[in-house]
Amino acid sequence: MSYTALARKWRPRRFEELTGQEHVLQALSNALATNRVHHAFLFTGTRGVGKTTIARILAKCLNCETGLGPTPCGECATCREIDEGRFVDLIEVDAASRTKVDDTRELLDNVQYAPTRGRYKVYLIDEVHMLSTHSFNALLKTLEEPPPHVKFLLATTDPQKLPVTVLSRCLQFNLKRLSVSLIAERIKTVLDAEGVPYEAAAVRLVAEAADGSMRDGLSLLDQLLAFGGGKVAEAEARTMLATVDRKQVAQLARLLAQLDPAALLAFVASLDEWAPDYGDVLDALATLLVRVALKQALPAYEGDELHPVELLGELAAQLSPEDVQLFYQSAILGRRDLVWAPDPRTGFEMTVLRMIAFRPNGAMEGSAVPPVSAQGRPVVPAARGAVADVGAPIAGAASVSPGGAAPGVDPARWAETLAALEVGGAARQLAANCVFSSRSGNLVRLTLDPSQSLLRTPALIEKLAQALSRQLGETLRVEVDLGSAPVDSPARAEQRAVEEGLDAARRSLESDATVRGFKEKFGATLNPDSVKPF
Repeated sequence: MSYTALARKWRPRRFEELTGQEHVLQALSNALATNRVHHAFLFTGTRGVGKTTIARILAKCLNCETGLGPTPCGECATCREIDEGRFVDLIEVDAASRTKVDDTRELLDNVQYAPTRGRYKVYLIDEVHMLSTHSFNALLKTLEEPPPHVKFLLATTDPQKLPVTVLSRCLQFNLKRLSVSLIAERIKTVLDAEGVPYEAAAVRLVAEAADGSMRDGLSLLDQLLAFGGGKVAEAEARTMLATVDRKQVAQLARLLAQLDPAALLAFVASLDEWAPDYGDVLDALATLLVRVALKQALPAYEGDELHPVELLGELAAQLSPEDVQLFYQSAILGRRDLVWAPDPRTGFEMTVLRMIAFRPNGAMEGSAVPPVSAQGRPVVPAARGAVADVGAPIAGAASVSPGGAAPGVDPARWAETLAALEVGGAARQLAANCVFSSRSGNLVRLTLDPSQSLLRTPALIEKLAQALSRQLGETLRVEVDLGSAPVDSPARAEQRAVEEGLDAARRSLESDATVRGFKEKFGATLNPDSVKPF
C-alpha cells in the first residue's frame, strides 16, 4: 500500500481538530448554527495555516446528510466523498492554472444549475489572486448575486492583489501564522499516535523551522523521519536543518560574559571549521539572550526544550541586564548587516567584538591599550561608568586597622576600594551591590543587596576574591551573605547621587530667568521628566 504523507494523513476533518484560528472557527460555527451563512467567503494567510482545510470542512458542514450545522458527521457518503476529493457538488479550482477569462466563463456557465446531490453547490477557488483582471470582471456579478444554492469559498496568500470590488463582496477571514508551541504540540500528538519515540528538543527545532506553517512542520517531520531512519532526535534534526549546536551558542554567551576578545576570536576560528551559517548563529544567540532576559526579569521562568533553566540561571548571573540588552541588539543588527560584510565570518567577528567594545562600562577587558586618567595614569572601569585612578593612593592600603579590617577594605571607604579593583562584568556588578561586613584572618565577608540575589554565584564570588587578593598582595577568601533588607551599597549610592543631581538640575531650570520668561510670555510649561543625565 502506498505511503500517505503526514500532512495529508493528519489533515483535520472537522473544526475541533484544527490547531489555532479560533477567531475564524467561532465565526463560522455561529453562522452555521444560526443558519446565517454568507454566500462568499475569503480566507487569507500564509501557506500551510489551514485555508483550504477550513474551506473543505465548511463544504462538509453545508452538505452533510445529517443536516446543516457546525459539526459534520464524517460518516455519511457526502462527508466521505468530500474528504476523498470526489464530491460532485464541490468544484475545486486552482486559479494559478486557470487564469484566462474563458476558463472563468466556462466555470460560471454551470452556476445556474441546481446541485446534483448536495444541499449547496460549492465553488472553492484556491490562489484566487492569480486570476486575470478580465476573469475578475467576469466573476463580479455572479459573486455579488449568486443563486441561492451556490456558495463561493476563495483562498489566497496575497489578498493585496485582489480588486477592492471582489473584497467588498466577501466575508474576509485572515488566518494567523501558528506559534511554535502550537506546531510542536500538534507534532507531538501525531508522533504519539504514530507510535514514534521523539526528543522534545528535536520537535522544537522542527516547529521553529516550520515558520508558522503547520503543513511545513509536518512535511519537515516526514523528512526527519526519513533522514533519521524513523527516529526524531535532536542531533539528526540539527544536521538535517543545518542549525548550530546549542552547546556552541551557550559557549559563545559565556565568552561574551568574560569579555575576552582573544577567546572569542579563537572560538570563531573553531566554529568556522564546521562551515556554519553565521546568520543562524546570531539568530540562535539572540534567542538565547531573550530567554536570559526573561530569567532575569522573572526568576520563576523555567525556559523551554532548547534552553534549560540551569543554563539560563548561569548566564543570568554572569551577564548584567544591560549587557544582555546590548548583546541582543548587536546580534540582530549584525544579522541584518551580514549581507554587507566582506564575508560572513568577518561580519560575525565584527559583531561579537562590537558587543564587548560598546559596553557602557568602557573599554573591554584584555585590551592592549587601557584608558588613562587626566594625570596620564591607567584607569579601570568602575560600576556604572565611574572611573578610578589606579595610581591614586588608597587609604589603609598599607596597614591593618585596629578593628581587623583588611588593608584597603575599610568599611567606611568600600566604594573607593571597589573603584580600584581590577575586575569587570558581572563580578564588578556583584561587588558594587555589596557592603563590607567584617574580616576574620583571610576571610572577607560582604553583604549583598537582596534585590541582586542572582549575582550570588560561586564563579562570580571567586572572581571577586581573586581581584581583592591581587590588590592587597595576599590570598583572601570572600563570603557573600544575602541581606535581609536593602543595603547602602556603592551602586545605590551612585544611583542616589544621579537622582540628586537630576533634582538639582530641575530646580535650577525652574529658577532660570530664561525659563521664567518663556512661562510668563508664552504660557510655557517645563517638563521635569525631559531632564536627563548628559
